[in-house]
Order: sequence, then structure tokens, then C-alpha cells
Amino acid sequence: MSNTDMPSTMRAVLLLGHGDVDQLDYRDDVKAPGPEPDEVLIKVGACGMNNTDINTRIGWYSKSVAGATGDSVLTGDGDGSWGGGMSFPRIQGADPAGRIVGVGSKVDPARIGERVICDAWLRDPSGDIEKAGYLGSERDGGFADYVTVPAVNAHAVDTELTDVELASFPCSYATAEHMLERPGVSEGQWVVATGASGGVGGAIVQLARRRGAHTIAIASELKLERTAAATGADHTLARQDPELIDKIRDITGGGTDVLADVVAGEQFPELFEVIRRGGHYTTAGAIAGPIVQLDVRTLYLHDLTMHGCTVLAPAVFANLVRYIEAGEIKPIVAGTYALPDLVEAQRAFIDKSAVGAYVIDMRA
Repeated sequence: MSNTDMPSTMRAVLLLGHGDVDQLDYRDDVKAPGPEPDEVLIKVGACGMNNTDINTRIGWYSKSVAGATGDSVLTGDGDGSWGGGMSFPRIQGADPAGRIVGVGSKVDPARIGERVICDAWLRDPSGDIEKAGYLGSERDGGFADYVTVPAVNAHAVDTELTDVELASFPCSYATAEHMLERPGVSEGQWVVATGASGGVGGAIVQLARRRGAHTIAIASELKLERTAAATGADHTLARQDPELIDKIRDITGGGTDVLADVVAGEQFPELFEVIRRGGHYTTAGAIAGPIVQLDVRTLYLHDLTMHGCTVLAPAVFANLVRYIEAGEIKPIVAGTYALPDLVEAQRAFIDKSAVGAYVIDMRA
């Protein structure tokens, strides 16, 4: 399809403002985008869902919100996006997978037809991370028939995986790889992953095992068996287990090298204590709540390092594509929904009863 063959309108779900699911508006008459000179136009085959979609909708990134994901909602158009520069209406969806059907004037036309997944991070050419944006937040994303992204953000991928399977990777697995790259996880180390039944937590386990690390996956008791089967973790432990900390110490021989945490909340203090001297805490989320109690003595007396992981380097995403093409990691898809059913999909996501990612299938 050339740029001139593009339809003038498309289906999309518009986020009208911060709030509950009533702020999501499915439309079939949204103006279709066209690529700027350095951009590509993608026909979306599928688009994954992740916590960022929910957190952005409810305004969870606002400092005025202190509860767990989904518990507190900021209404209106306040400063509730992660970067503070969001405007409405906005099409969300950071994880589109599909094919390039059009290109801007500065992009090689040979890219038309490429099968791609997207690096959601919109980086400023200067390298200043203060100016970074995010697909589906600072610009329209993939919960639509078509999306435009900078050409450098569209990565060609050669795989037999379906669009639905591919769309389960980008945000979760790139975030997970970033969380492991920052502390330099290597062969033989121990990695404890919280929230391991979710997209990022499950990806942490797979990617840590790919590096040759030993893994402990923490999930709810009801999802332990499914988490173990999906992620291949060396050990799975229930977060409700009263002997959780003792079991981690016994398994690791005293403590973990890396605590990869996307949950935080009330369990943070005791888990932080199981990091061995000289170890690392790495995080990119706080599903159970962002306000935690930290004993600073543990931090400095144990020579620990803490890593906040948000804006990842381009090489991290490029490596992820390489892992996918080599079959070194696998998709974990909990279920699919059609675009008009996005509200239902987000409710299922918030319920947290499944293992893996929910994906919007644009062909459903």
C-alpha cells in the first residue's frame, strides 16, 4: 500500500482524559495519520496492553496518587502521565506489531512491506532523557488501525510468530531487559522477580535465565503453577507465604544478587532485606503501591545499588529483537480482545487473574 492508497479514516480508541474506563471512546471515524518525513506508517495487526496504559489512563503517575495500580483514579486533565506532557484526546497502545505501508520523504521506500515491532521510547536527538516521550502517551499509539512512528523506532523482525505473539513483547520485555542490563546480571547470579505472573515479571525470569542466572519467581498462590510453566523459573514462591523470606535465603544460600521488583507496596521492606551485600535492587513499577518504607541503613551498610529503569538505550530494544528472531525467548499471551472490546480487556488486565499479556487483535 502506498501513502496515496491510505483510507481517510480508521478505527481507534480515544482516551478523552484521565479517569475510569468511561474515558475510553471507540470510534470508526478517526482521521487516519500520515507519516512525517522521518516517519513510517504501520498497519497495526495487533497491539499489546501493559501497566503503562492503565497507569496513564487513571493518572497514577501523579504525585497526588499513592495507591496501587487501579485503586486510585485522577480525573480530568491533570498531570497524571509519566512525563507530564500529555494532551487529549490520545490514542494509547505502546506495543503495535504490523507492517509498514507508507514512509515519509526521508525514509527509504524499500521499507514498505517490512514486518515490524516498535520501540515505544521517543528519544530526543540530543540524548537528553528529560525530553523523552512514549508511544501512546506523548504521541498516538497502536490502539488503532494505523499508527505512525519515527522510522528508527520501527524494528524489522524476521520470525514465524504471529502479530499477536509479537505484540506481547515490546514494552514488557524491553523493560525487563533494561532492568537486568542496569545491574549487569550475569551467569550464576541469583535473580528474584516479583510480579512474575505479569508481563514484565515473567519477562524478567525468561531474560535472566537467558543470561544464565538462577531465578526465583514470586507470584500469587493461585498462579504459581501457571507461572512456573510459562516462565521456566528455577523456583516459584507464593508472595503470601509466611516463610517467603526464609525460603529465599535458603534457596540462594543467604540472599539474592538482584531483586527485580515491579510490585513494591507493603512487602518491599522485607524483600529488600534479602539482597546480599553488594547486590542490586532494580525496578520499573510499583503495582502494589509506590510509597514504601526503606531502612537507609540496609542500603548503605550492605553496599547496595538501586536502579530506577525507565528510558532504555536503543541497543536494549535491538537486542530484544535479536532474541526474538533467535527463538531465545517466548511470548506469553493470556488472551486476546477485539479493538471495540478494549474496555473489557482493561478490566481483565486489572483483575490480574491471568498469567501473561493481553493483546488487542486488530483482525478480530
